[in-house]
Amino acid sequence: MSVDESEAAEEESGSARGFMALPSRTEDGRASFLRCVADVVRVLDLAVAPEPDPGDERRWAQLARSALRGACREGLTLPDASFDVLVKAAVHDPDPSFNRQFVEPTLNAFGRRRVRAALLDYLQTGTDLERAGAARAWYWSALPLRLDSVQANSEVEPDDVRVLAQEWYEATLREFVNNEHLDVRRCILPGLPLWRSAYPPELHNRVEHQVRH
Repeated sequence: MSVDESEAAEEESGSARGFMALPSRTEDGRASFLRCVADVVRVLDLAVAPEPDPGDERRWAQLARSALRGACREGLTLPDASFDVLVKAAVHDPDPSFNRQFVEPTLNAFGRRRVRAALLDYLQTGTDLERAGAARAWYWSALPLRLDSVQANSEVEPDDVRVLAQEWYEATLREFVNNEHLDVRRCILPGLPLWRSAYPPELHNRVEHQVRH
């Protein structure tokens, strides 16, 4: 497949360029992440201690992740209150692989549009660490919906893997150009398309500038 054909296929799907490895954070946000996990444990009533013992934070977070995976396998109906806490945990998760464990059930229960709209909001209005985390979580928002056992009581619109992709591309390009924070730029770059057709005409000069540099 030629480069042009590959780019056209990616543009059609609205997904990132494959599932490439994402960078880990250079700043420590683990304390805020642990608070997010505690909220997940509380709202979903997971069979884990409500908070870690001092010095046992890493093991406790692993147990919480395992409990969430187990609940998803057994069948889980997510309350609406779980949406915000799961998305926030995904955004604050310092691990660029394990954040999938918070994104995937939310995606299946509440739909791709709602998840992507929340991540777009974090990118545009969050702190720099949240912007970087939103970029890493967005990476998993292109996953196919395969967790049939995870549901919510709210209505979900028909799935479209391209939903909000154009808005995300435009927002991430602007953020990459205007934001000098290392984590933000490093986490945006792997999923940033650098072909003009992904953007409106007013952004074409910015795309060309990024390609040249």
